[in-house]
Amino acid sequence: MSDFDASALVTAARHARENAVAPYSGFKVGAALLTTGGRMYGGCNVENASYGLTVCAERVALLKALSEGERAFAAIAVVADTESPTPPCGPCRQLLWEYCGDIPVVLANLTRVSGTHQMRDLLPLPFDGRLLT
Repeated sequence: MSDFDASALVTAARHARENAVAPYSGFKVGAALLTTGGRMYGGCNVENASYGLTVCAERVALLKALSEGERAFAAIAVVADTESPTPPCGPCRQLLWEYCGDIPVVLANLTRVSGTHQMRDLLPLPFDGRLLT
């Protein structure tokens, strides 16, 4: 596992969650993605009436980082106001694996960290570019 400050990453994810746009579900999620260079990119979920076009916090953080030229990542934190951990959904797991690889995923709520998991454990037998060659 990479050496990183999980507390700072969770704090950034909690802060990003405050900007969530969740008028339909009320389910606000924040994420913070850490680059190997030490930069953090926050993201929050953004809902819409069709739900299908909703963008998750993890993908917002990832797309912000990628759009700024980042290509190497160390960890991500995901925060929701739930008692149980709220891990990334399937599409988020796919994109995180493809662009970030086997990074640690820190899961937390508004008061505590509930665990840290490697991407390989959240997405066993992933589909990625290796299968296209």
